[in-house]
Amino acid sequence: MKGWLFLSLMMVGSLFAMTGLRQFFIEPLDDAGVNSAWFIIQLLPLLLPLPGLLRGNLRAVFFMCMSSMLYFIHGVLVVSDPEMQLFGIFEIIFALGLCATTAILVRKIREHEAQPLPKEKD
Repeated sequence: MKGWLFLSLMMVGSLFAMTGLRQFFIEPLDDAGVNSAWFIIQLLPLLLPLPGLLRGNLRAVFFMCMSSMLYFIHGVLVVSDPEMQLFGIFEIIFALGLCATTAILVRKIREHEAQPLPKEKD
C-alpha cells in the first residue's frame, strides 16, 4: 500500500511542477501578485486533499482521484495548442497516473479496513 501512496505522491508532485513551470516560466501573467494567486487557485484541487492522502484517509484519496480529472481535462485542452502540445501530453500522463494510482490505493485501503482483527488468546 505504501508503494501506491508513493506513486500517487510522485504524480501529485509532477502536476505541481508542471503547473508551476507553465505558470511562472512558460506563460506568466504580467503582474506577479496575480500570477501567484492564479497559481494557488490552480493548485487548490490538489492541495486540499493532500493532508488526508498523506494519512491514508479513504475520502481524501477518493477526492484526489476525482480532482485529477480536472488536470486531465486541462491537459486535453492544452494539447490543441501546437506550442504547448508537449506540456499537455505530460499533464495528461500525470493526471491519468494520479487517477490510476489513487483508484488502486482506494481499493487497497478498503481491503485493509475490511480485514477482521486478529483474535486475542485467553
